[in-house]
Amino acid sequence: MKTLRVNGDRLWSRLMQMAEIGATARGGCNRQALTDEDLAGRRLLSRWAEGAGCRTRVDAVGNIFIRRAGTDDTLPAVMTGSHLDTQPTGGKFDGVYGVLAGLEVIESLNDHRLTTVHPIEVSVWCNEEGSRFPMAMMGSAVWCGRLPLETAYALTDRAGVSVRQELTRAGIATDAALSRHAVKASFEVHIEQGPVLEQKSKTIGVVTGVQHMSRHEVMVEGQEAHAGPTPMDMRRDPIRVLADVLPALYAAAAQRGRDARITFGFIETLPGSPNTVPGRLRFTVDIRHPDTQQYQALREDLNGLVRAALKRHTLEGQSRCVWEAPGVSFDPDCVAAVRSATAALGFNSLEMVSGAGHDSCNVSAVVPTAMVFVPCAGGLSHNEAESALPSDLAAGANVLLHAMLSMANG
Repeated sequence: MKTLRVNGDRLWSRLMQMAEIGATARGGCNRQALTDEDLAGRRLLSRWAEGAGCRTRVDAVGNIFIRRAGTDDTLPAVMTGSHLDTQPTGGKFDGVYGVLAGLEVIESLNDHRLTTVHPIEVSVWCNEEGSRFPMAMMGSAVWCGRLPLETAYALTDRAGVSVRQELTRAGIATDAALSRHAVKASFEVHIEQGPVLEQKSKTIGVVTGVQHMSRHEVMVEGQEAHAGPTPMDMRRDPIRVLADVLPALYAAAAQRGRDARITFGFIETLPGSPNTVPGRLRFTVDIRHPDTQQYQALREDLNGLVRAALKRHTLEGQSRCVWEAPGVSFDPDCVAAVRSATAALGFNSLEMVSGAGHDSCNVSAVVPTAMVFVPCAGGLSHNEAESALPSDLAAGANVLLHAMLSMANG
């Protein structure tokens, strides 16, 4: 069994075939959740799964589960997977690698005519990115019970189209109860989306957990006025709040250590005219830190800075948290399975905490879970230039294969 390996060429070929769906002019992918491109990708995956002799089912929120039977198919499954949807200017590997590596595990077991006691399942979580519908990791959040199904259905894109409408368009029944089959353990393999493994010349990241993260929306009400005749000291300009908060929060993050992360990802003014003082400002702040106290301190910094700026400029507004994923420590036995598989295969490795959110954050709330990282070029992700070496992708899939086997036959 120690000599068992995946077919890296087949894995790479399928990654490239999937990348043709929603391909962008600059070499990336645009398969946002439940668009025609995402649905085409799901159909291609289903054809591959059928060819591998698997059963496929889709639940009420659009999650896909591909099942290879175990010798005792009544036992809880050993699960792996990720997502097929991308950012509008996403890459070829984020999410999709975890799905196709899971399918490659099944294909490799088939190639060697090997059975497992527990069934193997590959999951495809719906709307992980949250780029079209504003709820990252939506499908896994519903599956694990953290997000009500009706709340997910009610989410709409910028055109006002709801998740329920798009699921119905895809032929997915939205009037059935959501079922969750028993799962013994779950693993997710993913590109790192950061530069650490590449910089340290490590092939495998043994992921022990995920840092705390949250997304905040700041709204400020000002007063529209003509840009020419209105004196600066007579304006009720909401941009002054951003001007105060932005440098101060960057300084606060610097004080919280190198692990602190803040991102001003969206800034909008209304009415958005070049010669009108804005009447309204909206911006978002993404906050992340692996340490609980430092993370909470950064959140307090943001809220305090906003309050002070509103008071200083006599403006109305608020800061509110619109999404949060608490930090996660992965299951020790699952982490040990990844660690053992990595050592047995002879790969150099690094134990690390993930800086990005993944479906495994939700899955770990109800199932013992761990993750495997492989390097990506320059740490780039959520970018059309996202790239990874075929040898590293195969290495991660081999670690996944052996970690899953240890659980599925144990």
